[in-house]
Amino acid sequence: MSDNENGENGDELVTKPFKFVTAGTPPPKPHCDLKRPRNSFDARFPNQNQTKHCWQNYVDYHKCIIAKGEDFAPCRQFMLAYRSLCPNGWTSRWDDQRENGNFPVKLDQ
Repeated sequence: MSDNENGENGDELVTKPFKFVTAGTPPPKPHCDLKRPRNSFDARFPNQNQTKHCWQNYVDYHKCIIAKGEDFAPCRQFMLAYRSLCPNGWTSRWDDQRENGNFPVKLDQ
């Protein structure tokens, strides 16, 4: 401690106990009670534009089922992610491209 343990006017300093201040009312409930599954945070795609995230999950899902089969449970996570992120028009167009053999990614590698 310092040489001067007293206050400026010579009075002894007293430490008072900390008082926790809490609000009297509980926080308001959210307006919407919708329980929608949300995708977990993916550090590869930190920004708001999820186009790349959509594309990568679509490609990863199809690579996964080709490599491991449709019954391989971890592939399901990719499917859930791309179905939640991608517009239906995109996925149907990509499905058509895969069927026609002109999909821009080689899924078997």
